[in-house]
Amino acid sequence: MQNIVYLDNAATSFPKPDKVLTAARDFYAAFGVNPGRTGCDLCLAAEQMILQTRKRLSAFFNPSAVAAGKPKDPKRLIFTLNGTMSLNLIVNGMVGSGDHVVTTMVEHNSVIRPVNHRVRDAGANATYVVPDGEGYIDPEDIRKAIRPNTKLVIVNHASNVTGVVQDVRAIGKVCRELGVPLAVDTAQTAGVLPIDMTECNISFLAFTGHKGLLAPTGTGGICVADDAEIRGTIYGGTGVRSADPYHLEEYPYRLEAGTQNLAGIAGLSAGLDWLEENGMDNVRRHEMELVAELQNGLAEIPGVKIWGTKRLDRRVATLSITVANYDPSDVGTILDAEHTVLTRTGLHCAPLIHDHMGSSPRGTVRFSIGPYNTREHVAAAIRAVEQLAADRPATTQVQGCKL
Repeated sequence: MQNIVYLDNAATSFPKPDKVLTAARDFYAAFGVNPGRTGCDLCLAAEQMILQTRKRLSAFFNPSAVAAGKPKDPKRLIFTLNGTMSLNLIVNGMVGSGDHVVTTMVEHNSVIRPVNHRVRDAGANATYVVPDGEGYIDPEDIRKAIRPNTKLVIVNHASNVTGVVQDVRAIGKVCRELGVPLAVDTAQTAGVLPIDMTECNISFLAFTGHKGLLAPTGTGGICVADDAEIRGTIYGGTGVRSADPYHLEEYPYRLEAGTQNLAGIAGLSAGLDWLEENGMDNVRRHEMELVAELQNGLAEIPGVKIWGTKRLDRRVATLSITVANYDPSDVGTILDAEHTVLTRTGLHCAPLIHDHMGSSPRGTVRFSIGPYNTREHVAAAIRAVEQLAADRPATTQVQGCKL
């Protein structure tokens, strides 16, 4: 395991900080019980841990409100099991029969599929905004797509294929002017880039815990703005007011039911500790320095094509390539089997952006940097790609970083 070069952090961060592993283990060892079911000391301790993590995450996504002395209601921080569950709750809770939703071709299937199901199953309508030549969405194209019956605009903050970061502040301004709620998928940016729901006019922020926030898998959530409302679409036990025949309307219960991943939430809180101690800006700088080295090195290899923008100012540390005369899946297999370099290949659950780029149906080879990667890891990846490209040389240098 020590020799593995793990470059698939866009899928999940690895390794996890020691304190995250310790927090999850200690939860089970010290007070691994359900909160809110009885009044025992262990249950109260678990309840307090969850409440404190709600408060921390609410503040994390609303820093300007905290700075102004007006922190947001932590009960509007909803815990889910992952980003996909969060996005399903948002789409299903906001889009009904005859409603219109605006999204983009840059999205992950965790948005595309719920939207398509609302169109097919509930009689909704959807518009998919097309990105520009580098993968960026023009906020004015969002404006043009909005209709009188638009109930939701939903966009990802950063592409899990190219790393392109969208201007959610400008998109939020458009949504505010037209009175349409904005939902943002932060799967690739929570814990990586600063996000301020208040300043960006975000009504619903969906996040996952196991990527940039460095938490265990099975963690995620939704931060609901104080002025936003959403229908609940999950029902069941809450541990309180059990005699009520219908699910509770107040937050967080409106969007939560059943036993949560309590140890995972403890690990999520520890992930926030790690980011505070190491500095999110420092981690970001480290990752972008490494992806710049990776990009520069791969660009020099004959037969390698880099997909997406080469800009470093509006992207995360994710890079997609193809190698001439190779299927991307074969590249991934060779990198793993012969060089212990772990990447992710294929369509990355984001088929529309691959359709738009022209990389369908095979997709690309994706490298994604994390906080524990080093310059040695990057150098090893470049050497490995250089070797396999040399084994099947391209007749000409493959150019292109545009979509």
